[in-house]
Amino acid sequence: MSHRSIRTNATRVAKVIAACAGVLAVVACNDSGTPSAAPQSSAPAGGGGVETSAAPTATSAATGTPVPQGGQPGTPKPSSAGKPVGSGNNPRCATTDLSLVLGAPKPSPNSPTQLDVPLTYKNKSPRTCALYGVPGADLNGPADPNGPVYHLTRVDNGVKYNDVPAGSTATATITVLKPAPGEPTWTPAQVTTIPPGQTQALTAKWPSDLPVLRQDAATHPGTYINGILSDPA
Repeated sequence: MSHRSIRTNATRVAKVIAACAGVLAVVACNDSGTPSAAPQSSAPAGGGGVETSAAPTATSAATGTPVPQGGQPGTPKPSSAGKPVGSGNNPRCATTDLSLVLGAPKPSPNSPTQLDVPLTYKNKSPRTCALYGVPGADLNGPADPNGPVYHLTRVDNGVKYNDVPAGSTATATITVLKPAPGEPTWTPAQVTTIPPGQTQALTAKWPSDLPVLRQDAATHPGTYINGILSDPA
């Protein structure tokens, strides 16, 4: 081998060593704390990529809005009865289109200390009208430190739309918390209700053997009125 070939090969080896040393220097620099550029996302702009988030920890979950648990007095369960019938195209039922019947109390699935009283509206007009939402409801009774009228909390858990043909019915349930032994009792004389979207009221007699535990100042009282459900055909 000639001296010229040896010098050429030595030069090539030196260049390779220098290049490797440069790469190692960059890696070592990044590892020693000098920030390197963040990798660019391959997802397109405008939300086209898949977006992920960290799973909630026990701490973050505990600081969120508490979710009510069913089965406690005053905590309504989401309704599973009734069927959403209607398109929202029919006019609402006027108070003059309706008659009112208060049904017999029955045990509530929410709690053994509660009863459900059906408040049934019947369409007595010759046309189909829409009855959905949560009606207003007051219990009227004897004198009480909070007054003779108990305004019931409304729980929006009924159907979204509900068309009631002539002669058909729809029902909103009043959930009642019974007084425990030793608690003050108050027995209403009647219930006054205003159908959703109306201003005129209907009334019905309250069962004389059904006292109510008044909780006028409670945030989540055990007596309330539920949303309207369509009755079975």
